[in-house]
Amino acid sequence: MEPLDRFSGHANLYAQYRIDYPDELYTFILSFTNSQQTAWDCATGNGQVAGALVDRFERVEATDISETQLLLAIKKDNIHYQISQAEQTPFADQTFDLITVAQALHWFDVNAFHAEVRRVSKPGAVIAEWGYGLVQLGAGFDAILLDFYRNRVGPYWDPQRKYIDNAYASLPFPFADVQRANFTARRTWSLERFLNYLRTWSAVRQYILENEEDPVIGLGEELKPLWGDGERDIQFPVFLRVGRVL
Repeated sequence: MEPLDRFSGHANLYAQYRIDYPDELYTFILSFTNSQQTAWDCATGNGQVAGALVDRFERVEATDISETQLLLAIKKDNIHYQISQAEQTPFADQTFDLITVAQALHWFDVNAFHAEVRRVSKPGAVIAEWGYGLVQLGAGFDAILLDFYRNRVGPYWDPQRKYIDNAYASLPFPFADVQRANFTARRTWSLERFLNYLRTWSAVRQYILENEEDPVIGLGEELKPLWGDGERDIQFPVFLRVGRVL
């Protein structure tokens, strides 16, 4: 299966406006690891997760199919970036103590990726897969955003978006000692910051490509009287599943 690259064309926006993840998520994942020598962050994008792992592991390998994304990624001495598909990597057998994939599993051939995870994992290594659903703005906002998500740009989502909507419940996870957890990434953003985040959505980029207009502009006009000129607190619901490779 040819890998899908939905983010190279707006990698700069992605690097500026996509969220990172709460410390509690990493603490939870690391509570299962037996060793913290080597980690692989698959589909690293701009290196958000790799940058968080680098202070916890001796060496972090980070891969992505997008050269543009990797050029903009966080640079630290013990992160090594390279272009690679998720399903077939250059790594040696039994290399990693931890493998992570954030907000990207739904783009993969999942069974092939899990086979590669088994090959490159040390015995007892941990695999952690997570993502986040539709941002929550609060009363008076969420109905407007849901209409935008489902109706205005809904037809422009790839079919894989359904896996985010059901928190990967329908994707296989054939590992031992499976644990699931939920977290909340909290941000305080201006309306402009929020709208630029929406412009990183693959459905929004596809809408712009096909219609030669930005649907976020109209949504911003609808939200502005409610949002005002200041910042407001918003929440991203994060779902996680962790397993052990035996």
